[in-house]
Amino acid sequence: MSTTMMTPMPLETGFPLQPFPPLDGGLQKERPQAKAKTRKHFFIALVASFTALCLLLVLVFYGYVAWMLTYPYVAPLTSNPKAAVGLDYEDILFPSASGQTTVSGWYVPASDNDSDAVLASSAASSERTVIFSHGYGANREESWVPMYDLTKLLHGLHYNVVLFDYGYASEKYKAPATGGIEESQQLLAAIHFAKSRGAEEIVVWGFSMGAGTALQAALQTNDIDAMILDSTFLATADTMFHNVTQILPLPKFPSMPLIETMLPLWSGTNLKQVPVNQIVGKSFDIPLYMMHGTNDVKAPYQLAEQIAAEQTNPLSRSWIVPNGQHEMLFRASPTEYIQRAALFLGQVDQQFQESNKAKDNTQAV
Repeated sequence: MSTTMMTPMPLETGFPLQPFPPLDGGLQKERPQAKAKTRKHFFIALVASFTALCLLLVLVFYGYVAWMLTYPYVAPLTSNPKAAVGLDYEDILFPSASGQTTVSGWYVPASDNDSDAVLASSAASSERTVIFSHGYGANREESWVPMYDLTKLLHGLHYNVVLFDYGYASEKYKAPATGGIEESQQLLAAIHFAKSRGAEEIVVWGFSMGAGTALQAALQTNDIDAMILDSTFLATADTMFHNVTQILPLPKFPSMPLIETMLPLWSGTNLKQVPVNQIVGKSFDIPLYMMHGTNDVKAPYQLAEQIAAEQTNPLSRSWIVPNGQHEMLFRASPTEYIQRAALFLGQVDQQFQESNKAKDNTQAV
């Protein structure tokens, strides 16, 4: 039995041994680069997060502004026609013409004493009604006009009076402000109510956005016979932004486009739906009395002049009050205000009666 002897292979002839890298040499080179890269990513993430937070805050802020415009604060009712000026009245409630909102208000019947009526008809009951269309941020009382005093005046002139709250001013039937889109439907419902109570002659007396709403309603019905429009305000992106800047000094960009974009989220309507061009360029068949002050910081008096210039009805007119302020024309010159309004109403009533006689004669023939 033979034994084979294995000769050990010299180490230098076998697989070459690779030297191990230094335990910290590579790490020392990589660590600064890794740390720099990490810091860069962290800085980018921080800037992105801060930017996103700023954008979110901006959106929240303008969303809140849009919400405030849609649901303005309106003080609750403090009185009623009986307590304020001693007039009997009736609480009224009816759906808007669109059926989307509910309207609540008061109905004050005309004086039943002919001796108290400057323009009274021979009958005790009156077929003439004035519907008040209050302004934005106010309710049917609108004390600075003041509504109760005008109601008492009209009651003495033998007019029925309808006072009601637009949805954004209603305590019980709250609805968003829509720049006159849904408000015109609420006004149309008030007109329908007056007709149901026997009104043949209907005058809408509007203030501020209530005047602008009256113009929108007049585009949709033939049941309005005349309008008195005090400090007319048409809700557009420009006018709404202008009024916001009276409270907050915001830049026009991006404020106006953001507010205009966010308003429909709360109101369900777009200010572009307000038929401004159609209103400004229209000659209405009915008499319009445009009243406006030159110091109106909420609605430029040039708008009233522009609308008045388009009118062709012989009874249409304008009264531009030097230094007059928004919805403060009555308080500035109460006697002249009442005289002008009463004269206009008298002429409108005469025109209406003559028109009815002409129609009756034509039908008789």
